[in-house]
Amino acid sequence: MRRFLALALLVFTLLSNSCQSGKTTVTQQTSRPNIIYILADDLGYGDLGCYGQEKFATPHLDQLASEGIRFTRHYSGSTVCAPSRSVLMTGLHTGHTPIRGNQEVNPEGQWPLADSVVTLAESLKEAGYVTGAFGKWGLGFPGSEGDPVHQGFDLFFGYNCQRYAHRYYPEYLWKNKEKVFLPGNDWSNTMTYAPDLIQEKTLEFIRAHKDTSFFAYVPIVIPHAELIVPDDGIYREYLGLYPEEPYEGRLGADYGPDMVIGMYCSQEHPHATFAAMVRRIDKYVGEIVQVLDELGIAENTLIMFTSDNGPHEEGGADPGFFNSSGGLRGVKRDLYEGGVRVPMIVSWPGTIEKGRVSDHVSAFWDVLPTLSDLTGFELPQSDGISFLPTLLGEDQPNHEFLYWEFHERGGKQAILSGPWKAIRQGVGKSPDGPLELYNLESDPCEKNNVANVHPELTEKFARMMEEERVPSSKFNFGMPTYSGE
Repeated sequence: MRRFLALALLVFTLLSNSCQSGKTTVTQQTSRPNIIYILADDLGYGDLGCYGQEKFATPHLDQLASEGIRFTRHYSGSTVCAPSRSVLMTGLHTGHTPIRGNQEVNPEGQWPLADSVVTLAESLKEAGYVTGAFGKWGLGFPGSEGDPVHQGFDLFFGYNCQRYAHRYYPEYLWKNKEKVFLPGNDWSNTMTYAPDLIQEKTLEFIRAHKDTSFFAYVPIVIPHAELIVPDDGIYREYLGLYPEEPYEGRLGADYGPDMVIGMYCSQEHPHATFAAMVRRIDKYVGEIVQVLDELGIAENTLIMFTSDNGPHEEGGADPGFFNSSGGLRGVKRDLYEGGVRVPMIVSWPGTIEKGRVSDHVSAFWDVLPTLSDLTGFELPQSDGISFLPTLLGEDQPNHEFLYWEFHERGGKQAILSGPWKAIRQGVGKSPDGPLELYNLESDPCEKNNVANVHPELTEKFARMMEEERVPSSKFNFGMPTYSGE
């Protein structure tokens, strides 16, 4: 509440200056900013130009970073999709959040968030925000208590199911509880590229609610496999630039009468396609910024951009070729830095100083307390710390530690505390197994395991791993790996 009062004072100052100049601004209409949270799917730490990508361009995101703040030590909620999103929505790390793995539900959807869970969207809606989600959900099958329309969203448009979101030319998407069939798509023919349609609905929502406070959650489905884009100027810009090794999907992978939902299509030019997919994300972000400028609400809108986990290797993707992990060790499904450290850019014109770079250690479970601090809604129980002070250039409290657990591939745990990163593999079979220990200050790529040199630290972190995990009746270490998520 203290931070909210400070923000109110800032707004009052802006209003006074505006009145003195005789210029009417949107700031005069509302004391709280609009919030747009854009979540790319499987975008690596090194996949943006402003984070070192050299093989393709991301001009709009680079511009967004130059006009705001770029975080170099931001971490995802998990190393795969559903638990990472659960952490974001609940403000609880994976030792506490309800959804800790990609548990499928047939025929369509994933294990649902309970109705008792208080989500970020519910909190903002209670605070008077109009709420919309556009993209991939993955936290409750259609009609369940975890359905986005039951978790605080006034409008949802996109894929309810992560498995269905493997396909970018689906037969239908969901608009709240209604199936919206896509022109020309029938699981065999590919006419309507779903990410483009979802982007249209995102922009419509922004335009429709320009005169009120809105929260737009934009979990973009790309560049997750499958690797496919429309044959347009973006794709042709990269075609022929890179060496290519065609990817051949398994039986049922390709669109047609034998297609299996959940697989990934074959792709003759996977490198060019991946580059075009990231460039398409960049285009979407540019369009969002342009609409905000056109509507005159850019200075009253906070934009956050990040990714749900590290880069993937499915469907012909080649994170090594693009250095998608930014030189860090690991990819999606690892708890090494490359699996959980993600890009994050925050822009708020006129409030966040331009061109800043922050090494503040933050994570997905910090978003809920940050937006509580910003808007004044009552903070539910959370493992996070508000990073609003960093956004405003003030003194920032720091985490004592960050904790992750991952339930597939034998089970994994990790603790980050100061310069130290402790990781335990194979937790399902060996819950008290040995820890790996890395000093990220001297060894940011986690090449030198120093656990034998610091037994006191490994003992400490082992205790912390045990303390931070509240047992779950549904999610246990050693779950089977679900394809693609």
